[in-house]
Order: sequence, then C-alpha cells, then structure tokens
Amino acid sequence: MKVTEHLAAATGPLISFEIIPPRRGSDLETLFRLVEDLAAHRPTFIDITSHSSEIVYDDTPEGLRRRVTRKRPGTLGICALIQNKLNIDAVPHVLCEGFTRQETEDFLIELHYLGIDNVLAVRGDSSKHQKPLVDGRTINDHASDLIGQIGDMNRGRYLEDLEDAFPTDFCIGAAGYPEKHFEAPNLAADIKRVKQKVDAGAEYIVTQMFFDNRHYFSFVDECRNRGIDVPIIAGLRILTNARQLTSIPSSFHCEIPEALAHEIESAPEHARDVGVAWAEGQVRELLEAGVPSVHFYVLASSRAAGEVLARLDI
Repeated sequence: MKVTEHLAAATGPLISFEIIPPRRGSDLETLFRLVEDLAAHRPTFIDITSHSSEIVYDDTPEGLRRRVTRKRPGTLGICALIQNKLNIDAVPHVLCEGFTRQETEDFLIELHYLGIDNVLAVRGDSSKHQKPLVDGRTINDHASDLIGQIGDMNRGRYLEDLEDAFPTDFCIGAAGYPEKHFEAPNLAADIKRVKQKVDAGAEYIVTQMFFDNRHYFSFVDECRNRGIDVPIIAGLRILTNARQLTSIPSSFHCEIPEALAHEIESAPEHARDVGVAWAEGQVRELLEAGVPSVHFYVLASSRAAGEVLARLDI
C-alpha cells in the first residue's frame, strides 16, 4: 500500500522506522536482526536511506591519496528484503545529490519492477563529488526538481521521448524541518520550500527529528496557514548517550531542550533511560494531539525504540 493509503485507512496510531544500510563489507546478520526486530512492532513502513559516492583521502606512504567511494550501498536490496520477504512497505530515499537524472530514472524503474510504490525524495547532504555531466546528462538541483521528475514518470513522461511509455505510480514523500533547514534564512522561507515540494507533487511530509513538540506543532500550524494540507508525520530520535548532546545538534541542526540536556549531563550513565522516558512523553503528547503517525529514526539499533513502544503498549 501507499503511505497515504495507510494514513487514510488508519484506525489507531501508526508507527514507522528509518534505517541506514550497513557499511560496505559489513556482516549482513546484523542487518537481518535489525529488520526482524523492527518487523515485530508491525510498522506501517520502513524508510531506507540512500548514500551517494563521496571523496575520501587515505594516508599512504606516498602521501594523501584521493579516491571516490560509496560507503553504504545496498538500499535497493534492503527494500526488496523488507517488502517482498517481510511484507512491510519499504520507502527508499531518492537523492538529488550525487546522482544524475538518468541514474535516478534507472533507480525508479528498478523500484517499479520490484513493486515498491513509495519513495522519499530528498536533496541529500553534499558529497563534494559531482560526476562529469557527459552525453547530455543532467542533475536535479533541489528536492522539488526531483519530485517533479518522479511526478513526470507517474504521468508516463521519461527523460527520453518514449512512445507508449508505461506510467509509474509512486507515492512521493518529502522532508520538512520544524526548526528550519540550516541553509534557510528563517522558518518562513523554509516553509515556502515545503510548499514548493507539495506543489511539485509531494503527498506527505516526514519531519526532521525534534525533541521539543512545540516545534512540531508550530511547524504544522505554519504549514496549514500556507495552504499545505498533506499529512505531516512526526519524526523522532531517541537519545541514548551523552555524546549525542553535541553530535546531534551539530549533524542535524536541531535543539536539545535544556531540561533533557541537564538530566543527561547530571547522570550520563543513565542517558538511555532518560532518552527513552523523554521520547515516551513526546509520543504520548503527539498521539493525544492526533498526529497521523510517528516515525522513529532508529538508524542501526532497534533497542531504544522497542523500549519506548513497550512502555506505550503500541
């Protein structure tokens, strides 16, 4: 089913997860255990992040050596595992950054052949690596451009002028930032970008993680005031160690509330318990307010999310 169909048919709280592919060469047993653990919670869907190639520098006896690598391949295979073996809808991330429009079209065709009907269209983090745009190849500069390309395929319009091309039928999600994207000058400007994504064809929004529900409620209100009427799914991350008090704001540009930070700093050995309790409170308030779904950024470990869901009896 499409994400929007799940949301429309829901009679109770929906949950979903987001995971990352393992690093190149990693043991697949860890991935299998993670997916099976998540499946036990009966999620509506599972997002799988995508990663483009990036430039790395190796320290060799001859000096620094520059090379291009893709550290986390496997998004397509994980989608096939989740959807066709576990019967859970998979939502692969589709990126602008690091991929040409031609590569994106190929990836979408493969998803279509696998029966995967949901995608999350995001610009992606800068990889500082751009492939040469030879033979007329082009790129999507913004998520709204990527959404437009997917929408074109849904209407049977491909990059080549193909006669009697078969249309795809993707449900398109997009990202939203309750505390604004770090590149946006202000929240109002960022919500304007969200509106552009919806106007281009995005059918639902998943928010960046937040730790203060007031940010989510304010974001939703502002979106509604701007005429954005698609479902807005709340994205949450559970703090599990004291290091995340600095790493998460640095990497994801979101605020850690003073009360949460103080409690973890006062007893860092109990950071997981504090983080789980905080997330439980967030979810209870969100569900009482009638959010359509709660999305957990679990990345590579299901333990903390499982503890939260057990407390909530979901």
